[in-house]
Amino acid sequence: MNADLWPIGYAGDVSETWAIDPDDPQAPPQSVWDRLDESARRSVVASLPSSIRRVAPPEGDEHTEPKERSKQTLREYFRRTGRSVYLGSELAVYYPGESHFAPDLIAVLDVPDHARQKWVVSEEKRGLDFVLEIHVRGDRRKDYILDVERYGRLGIPEYFLFDPPHQLLLGYRLEEATYAPVLPQGGQWRSRVLGLDLSLDDGRLRFATPGGGALLDPVEWVEKLRTMVDSATNRAEAEAQRAEAEAQRAERLAAKLEELGVDPDEV
Repeated sequence: MNADLWPIGYAGDVSETWAIDPDDPQAPPQSVWDRLDESARRSVVASLPSSIRRVAPPEGDEHTEPKERSKQTLREYFRRTGRSVYLGSELAVYYPGESHFAPDLIAVLDVPDHARQKWVVSEEKRGLDFVLEIHVRGDRRKDYILDVERYGRLGIPEYFLFDPPHQLLLGYRLEEATYAPVLPQGGQWRSRVLGLDLSLDDGRLRFATPGGGALLDPVEWVEKLRTMVDSATNRAEAEAQRAEAEAQRAERLAAKLEELGVDPDEV
């Protein structure tokens, strides 16, 4: 047997095996998964690679920063709302019988938010709810056409594409088993999945609550808190200086009254 393949036995008296192709690792079709016992399923999941061979070179800060800011912003928002969400970046995703892929950002709502090495749909019993891809350079066809086709076919409810160099934001929503463009309203694209509006603001991808202001990412929260602390410190210092000046004025007045032989209590 090829040492590069991982044989997985079926449950019961079925003698067939499932092997994972290292050149195109795939999770078993759902019909195969359903016939595996728990031990075999764990072996399958363990054998699926968690890292994906890069086809395109890294795209630098213009790609990394909006991805990380978006993830941190959404994490903080859902933490404050108390709703459980799993957010992953470039995580290997395995749909049954499909070639794996790794979107820039994924969101799955109402699932435990614990660390994962990969997302195996059959194991999680959930597919992705939301995908965000950020296109800076490389194969435009992949993000603009192929991903639209694949994510729609897999039944992922929403797919958004942010293209920083061209200042473009596109959204797609699953409508009657096919993707339909999300049309912006007043410069905002509504995500029904997240319950948030997406928009472009001075070159940046922003999230906002409907009818509310833009959500701050952790860096902006830190800066806001720093500004608040600085403001409070400045007010405290100004108050201390005012109190000190008042005390000095009182001391000068008392000294002058004493010089004039006037009892301060009689003034």
